[in-house]
Amino acid sequence: MDLDAVRTFVAAADLGQFQEVAAELTISQQAVSKRVATLERQLGVRLFTRTPRGAELTLDGQAFLPHARELLKAAERAAASVLPGRRPLRVDVIASRLATSGLMRDFHRAHPATELDVVKLFTVTAAVEALRSGAIDASFRAVAMPGHPLPEEICAVRVLDEPLQLLTGPAHALAAARSVNLARLAGHRLWMPGIEPGTEWGAYYDDLAAEFGLTIEATGPNFGSDALLDTIADTPALATFIGAQTRLVWPESHGLRRIPIVDPTPVYPHFLLWHRDNPHPGLAALRAHLGPPPAVTGWTPGWVV
Repeated sequence: MDLDAVRTFVAAADLGQFQEVAAELTISQQAVSKRVATLERQLGVRLFTRTPRGAELTLDGQAFLPHARELLKAAERAAASVLPGRRPLRVDVIASRLATSGLMRDFHRAHPATELDVVKLFTVTAAVEALRSGAIDASFRAVAMPGHPLPEEICAVRVLDEPLQLLTGPAHALAAARSVNLARLAGHRLWMPGIEPGTEWGAYYDDLAAEFGLTIEATGPNFGSDALLDTIADTPALATFIGAQTRLVWPESHGLRRIPIVDPTPVYPHFLLWHRDNPHPGLAALRAHLGPPPAVTGWTPGWVV
């Protein structure tokens, strides 16, 4: 149904004169008549009767009028729902326990009036397509992984370098170390069942393993972080990498150890991605909140921008 025709009908019902409607809507009187006639053909009824005093509603016109007003209100609400600042800021954080989720919690505490919609997309390809379509406003990713250059319209700024730590059980050979040199990890079994080909974290750990001669195993089903923690706690031969700001909770009886890695410290780079034409004011506030790019102090793959 043509909303312009509905709007013209409501104006005619209120004003009673097509000439006054034309002046109100800044269109010709002929255009008013044409819009009303089109609406009547669509509905299959007469909406007005011409009288010496102007245009009067028929019984069908009187029945249609409250619904026409509701149609226009619904259209206004629909338009308002997507106006910048009138809808939630939609941000992809990949997973709820990662450092990126913590960045968004900090932003929410600093900007409680900004309504947020936090989503979790798996791959960088899905995130970029969502940015291009407007399904999300921003995404946290490591860029630009080999074979996946960012489209020209997608902007990126580095917002956090997260040091990696070694996570071991209490009986692991390195469990008592206050820190561990990255080269010392060669020969130790590092188990990361969450690594999947085609993901940016998969590309990151492939390069890390290749450059420092590490053995990173991604074998077995990925039952999630709780199962990973249980296995690391019970298996002296296994350890895993964990981000320093990744929030995981485990039973005290597990006795797990977080051990800093040094010389060099591998850091996982988090970038904020957004579409250059996105006008959402919450996006500008988020970018300002995250601040300038960090000084790079650790190891990252050569493809990191």
